[in-house]
Amino acid sequence: ALETVPVGLINVSYGGSKVEAWMDSSILASMGNIIIPNRGDTIKSVNQTPTVLFNGMLKPVIGYGIKGCIWYQGESNYDDPKAYEKLFPLMVSRWRSLWGTEFPFYYAQIAPFNYTSLPPYFSGGKYNSAFLRDAQRKSLKTITNSGMITLMDIGENESIHPMHKKEGGERFAYLVLNKTYEQKGFLIPGPTLDTMTISGNVATIKILNAPNGLTSFGKPLQQFEIAGADKNFFPAQAVISQGKIKVSSPYVSNPVAVRYAFKDFIVGELFNTEGFPVSSFRTDDWDY
Repeated sequence: ALETVPVGLINVSYGGSKVEAWMDSSILASMGNIIIPNRGDTIKSVNQTPTVLFNGMLKPVIGYGIKGCIWYQGESNYDDPKAYEKLFPLMVSRWRSLWGTEFPFYYAQIAPFNYTSLPPYFSGGKYNSAFLRDAQRKSLKTITNSGMITLMDIGENESIHPMHKKEGGERFAYLVLNKTYEQKGFLIPGPTLDTMTISGNVATIKILNAPNGLTSFGKPLQQFEIAGADKNFFPAQAVISQGKIKVSSPYVSNPVAVRYAFKDFIVGELFNTEGFPVSSFRTDDWDY
């Protein structure tokens, strides 16, 4: 029984850190455009400087027997989601090679927040943190033996640290109990995009990890956008139908892309019937 299994946690964390800080020089050197500090250099921001947290905090515990890893990071990389999409899976792969095992890696998608209040004080384009959330969503396919919890319902406009910590912790627990300990009755708490199909002017979205259906708790869906080949997005009409979402707009006769909740700060409106929020997503790979 699980209640007889002792659980220990190794806390290796540093607030406001960039993913590059948790990676070693052998991986980062291949990226080309990342400046790696030399021994003896003065480090002004240890949590922002490549390799520093890897060498100072992670390296001393490499080799400890671990069952898996829980990760909540990404806010400090919001301004370069394309780089994060490459760096994050590389970091996980490197950690696993150093431990000599493909341990489970579970992570939180960052919560929505008004990032225009942070440097560089820009909005739109790559400074929309939805692109970073989407890089994390796509990492589910590039990081094997992984899982992601979603926090679309508990972000805060004026605080990068959501106060609802319990919900995040419980969702991590459900994920671990389901995927690692194979306990029945615990569903994966990270519903996200599966596929999109198009018929005429209607795009149909299928969601992963929603085995019993979807709900907006009786409210109309207002956070979907749809675009044609011209890449101009329009607010869309969206309805839940037979466990999928039908998306359309009178202004888009030939849709090619759909986005959901793709804003910097937003409170998600779509959930699976177990009450877990669906990840923000986009079906396109356009720059911005």
